[in-house]
Amino acid sequence: MEAAAELDAFDAIVMAEERFHGEGYQEGYTEGAQSGVIEGRQYGIQQGVNIGLEIGSYLGFAMTWQKLLCKCTDEKHSKKMKILESLIKMIQEFPHEDPVYDKLQEDLEKIRGRFKQVCSLLHIPSDLRLGTEQPALAF
Repeated sequence: MEAAAELDAFDAIVMAEERFHGEGYQEGYTEGAQSGVIEGRQYGIQQGVNIGLEIGSYLGFAMTWQKLLCKCTDEKHSKKMKILESLIKMIQEFPHEDPVYDKLQEDLEKIRGRFKQVCSLLHIPSDLRLGTEQPALAF
């Protein structure tokens, strides 16, 4: 019996490293998964804010120019108004509250393209960096 007890004690010592390794791995995996969810949520919120700022800036820009051009009735301004209205409509139809919208990037690129088209027609540089923290104009 003494030999069996010694073998069990020896097995416990030898297997301790493996057991502790497995427990440590499991604890680390659980902790990492929780941290990943928290970091992912924070990153998602930040990206959502950035997209919201960008789209909001485009909408404010378009609505301001729409008000400025509404008094003009010539054909040249009519084309600008149609494209401004198109940009406004695209922004208003953008699914702001759907976090799993599968065409988000595609629609965002279309809005950016329309914004650049509007800027081109209005002879305004499209790289004004609307909605960013960096100053767009320097004096």
